[in-house]
Amino acid sequence: MVYAVWTTAAGPIGAVRSAARLSSPKSGGLVRIVLPHYGAADLADLLAFEYPGSVEKPDEFADLAELSRVYFNGQAVGFDDVACDLPSAKTFTGRVLRACRTIPYGQTRSYSWLANAVGKPTGARAVAAALGRNPLPLVIPCHRVIYANESLGGFSAAGGVELKRRMLVIEGAM
Repeated sequence: MVYAVWTTAAGPIGAVRSAARLSSPKSGGLVRIVLPHYGAADLADLLAFEYPGSVEKPDEFADLAELSRVYFNGQAVGFDDVACDLPSAKTFTGRVLRACRTIPYGQTRSYSWLANAVGKPTGARAVAAALGRNPLPLVIPCHRVIYANESLGGFSAAGGVELKRRMLVIEGAM
């Protein structure tokens, strides 16, 4: 595993990806993103603690760092090309995370919309639970999922619902 921490207009972001293969240095998929909430040094310590034996390699995150900087500077950006290590598409969580990833910048969807999208029309609570375990906020934009009555719902990423609100404001979705 490799990790990095970088600064954005909103504060430091950190990420971890699985180790790249020698034949393809950028082949490792993301396994964790921590959104702005911690100081840079604390965030680096957190990632090193959570992923023992991981190595800090900022160069391997240059593309993601630039995308996130552009995002937090208020410009529309897509994370579609960022490789992620996700649960199997055969699992409920895998289907939820993949469907969530398709929600366009600047738009929101309801938990019930997402439940319908994965074939579980009565599964809005299960969708919320799956998104509550999303290890890749921003790249898998769970902040774009709200209640059907348009209230924000929860946000398990560091920074909580206030960060969710700020991200939706950045996108012009609020």
